[in-house]
Amino acid sequence: MSGTPRKVALVGAKGMLARMVQASTPPHMAIQGFKRPEFDLTDADQVRRAMEVFRPDVIINCSAFTQVDRCESEEGLATRVNGDGPGCLAAVARDLDATLVHISTDYVFPGDAERPYLEGDATGPISAYGRSKLKGEQAIRESGLIKYFIVRTSWLYGPWGKNFVETILRLAAEREELRIVADQIGCPTYTGDLAAAIFRLLDLEDDQTACGLYGIYHFANEGQCSWYDFACEIVSLARQKGLPVKTRRIEPIKTEQFPLPAKRPAYSVFDTKKYKMAVAASIPSWQKSLSTYFEVR
Repeated sequence: MSGTPRKVALVGAKGMLARMVQASTPPHMAIQGFKRPEFDLTDADQVRRAMEVFRPDVIINCSAFTQVDRCESEEGLATRVNGDGPGCLAAVARDLDATLVHISTDYVFPGDAERPYLEGDATGPISAYGRSKLKGEQAIRESGLIKYFIVRTSWLYGPWGKNFVETILRLAAEREELRIVADQIGCPTYTGDLAAAIFRLLDLEDDQTACGLYGIYHFANEGQCSWYDFACEIVSLARQKGLPVKTRRIEPIKTEQFPLPAKRPAYSVFDTKKYKMAVAASIPSWQKSLSTYFEVR
């Protein structure tokens, strides 16, 4: 890859995933971050002005209202950020002939499947967060933009942000017993792997046949587990690394024993064959990537 680096507008630049994207940027990409308060995704005029000045080749949207339970009481705001905002970015990308990468979620599905979800499976969100994220997907698909990648991911963790791994490490250092939900099954995803996946998808555009490769992709680390399984592996690795661990017992519990305002999908495992075939690359197991995270955190 040679020539002038592609100009990339990174929206939501302060977030956990965005910071990993910045840290992982390849030499043929030149990233500029856009973040609040200077860049408000809910202000369509401001978004358009900023993008028309910068004139990116690529827009990566890592901005989202991700506080799942708060979305239940603030669904209007969630919809403006997660639904209307991506639609605005898609319209601008269309007019500037830019490519849009948008990060979506397993919450667009109802969580009642009996096999891993494919990209074309019927959606049916059961929470305000899921509804708002699905509206964002729909806004992109209805915008007339052709050059887009919607990347659905799940159970995201990584440096530079609050996440389940850090919560369990904190609790394990404080408590002798942990009670963790064991009847929600999903795919943990390390931000380092997701950032690499974003750039691999963008590199498809160097292929003259790439026009048929735009659309929705599922990406998560290989395998599946419950939150309980995930917590057990986190505590085990913490002991191996010599981190402070006070926990002696981890008790599996049911979802109804830990009630929260928003419903969570009971099953949100992704089929990632489409991504792996498109980029001709494998995806690390969730256990391997969790171990990697312990080395870099």
